[in-house]
Amino acid sequence: MTYLLALDQGTSSSRSIVFDADGHIKALAQRELTQIYPQPGWVEHDPMEIWRTQLATAREALDKAGIKASEVRALGITNQRETTVVWNRATGLPIHNAIVWQDRRAEPTCVELRERGLEALIAAKTGLRVDAYFSGTKLKWILDTVPGARQKAEQGELAFGTVDAWLMWQLTEGAVHATDVSNAARTMLFNVHTNQWDAELMAALDIPASLMPIVKPSSAIYGEVVPALLGHAVVIGGVAGDQQSALFGQACFKAGMVKNTYGTGCFMLMHLGGQFQTSHNGLITTSAAQATVAPEFAMEGSVFVGGAVVQWLRDGLHAIQGSHEVQALAQSVPDAGGVIVVPAFTGLGAPYWKPDARGSITGLTRGSTVAHIARASLESIAYQSAALLQAMSRDAVQAGGAAVAELRVDGGACVNDLLMQFQADLLGIPVVRPAVTETTALGAAYLAGLSTGVYKNTDELGDLWRVERRFLPTMDTARAKELMARWEHAVRQTVL
Repeated sequence: MTYLLALDQGTSSSRSIVFDADGHIKALAQRELTQIYPQPGWVEHDPMEIWRTQLATAREALDKAGIKASEVRALGITNQRETTVVWNRATGLPIHNAIVWQDRRAEPTCVELRERGLEALIAAKTGLRVDAYFSGTKLKWILDTVPGARQKAEQGELAFGTVDAWLMWQLTEGAVHATDVSNAARTMLFNVHTNQWDAELMAALDIPASLMPIVKPSSAIYGEVVPALLGHAVVIGGVAGDQQSALFGQACFKAGMVKNTYGTGCFMLMHLGGQFQTSHNGLITTSAAQATVAPEFAMEGSVFVGGAVVQWLRDGLHAIQGSHEVQALAQSVPDAGGVIVVPAFTGLGAPYWKPDARGSITGLTRGSTVAHIARASLESIAYQSAALLQAMSRDAVQAGGAAVAELRVDGGACVNDLLMQFQADLLGIPVVRPAVTETTALGAAYLAGLSTGVYKNTDELGDLWRVERRFLPTMDTARAKELMARWEHAVRQTVL
């Protein structure tokens, strides 16, 4: 048997999954990650905890699968994107906690960039908006704030990386300082047309070039895990940011194909092929996971709070004891009773881009119960995703293409049938759940398998994709439009 090991380092946990060559899961290990909130709007992780939990799950997954590292053909890495780590090259130790993608502390830098008139330049070169979401402004904050950091950076003593680069540095004991195009494309420092770090953008944010990792295609040989860590050297053959990896794992290889991942946030990507396309509806353009040096692109919309709203029900409101209880609580009422939850806990992402928005609950009456709030919280995930897909379809039609025909779904919350049916009802198109919903990790495994000869091409990978369930819309179109109008009204009320 041929085995592939995927390291899936996410926002809320570190996971490792062993796949066979047919894409079947042989073993999975997972450990939660501590969330650090130094002040409102700030979110951090301990980089050493990221590393320890990821290594522990890799060892555990191999043990559960009953295989040795010598039986693994290749290892792939997929990771929470935009999360920023800076470490000392000599010691391998971080100089500050990782600043998580959700973190908003760099907003003043974004205001400055907008005031300097750099939005158009950044959009043209990177496909991104000027927003604290992306890594570049987080990196600048660390250099400007941590004592001595900027001087050490200018002397070449520090290294920057997103989580993939941090893990590769640790796995290779400093032999590899690299990232892939899909992660580099999320920094606001990378020219997606040339697939290179952009000197003009680096200068605009005052980032020394010595900090930066080398950039490779997503499917490429990066190096080898040192034998002592897993018991045998393993080739690192694939790397991609989690959402581009999920697009790859969903076999969305052709222009017009769309997937949505329901994780801590929700992330919808539409493959654009080799054609860079600018959104006119509040989305961004990013690099897709690439098996060659030729640039490929995707249109993307990001919801900052998706499945995290269920964690809020559990940890904030104490409405449930465990996340698995939310569907039963939500189904204990026939509908949300007019209640709408807008979970703008860290602002609103695409297509709204309202960093100052804050969460709200509207439509409350004396008859409202915690069950109505739970159902409205679940429905908020579908509303936000519907707004993304409607924007994406408008962009596709405006570019001369067709409206989106179906939505492929994955991520933890996609197992919730109530949510998936409501999603199909709002969209008016089929929502398709694959047999393997761990598509983020599967994409990393496929990328690693491609670079090491396990698979010949993406056509072979497309043949492995299988449907588990297809949710067809049942709601009247007029009713769906009415609900979306109510949602949009609630969104307008979230900005102070």
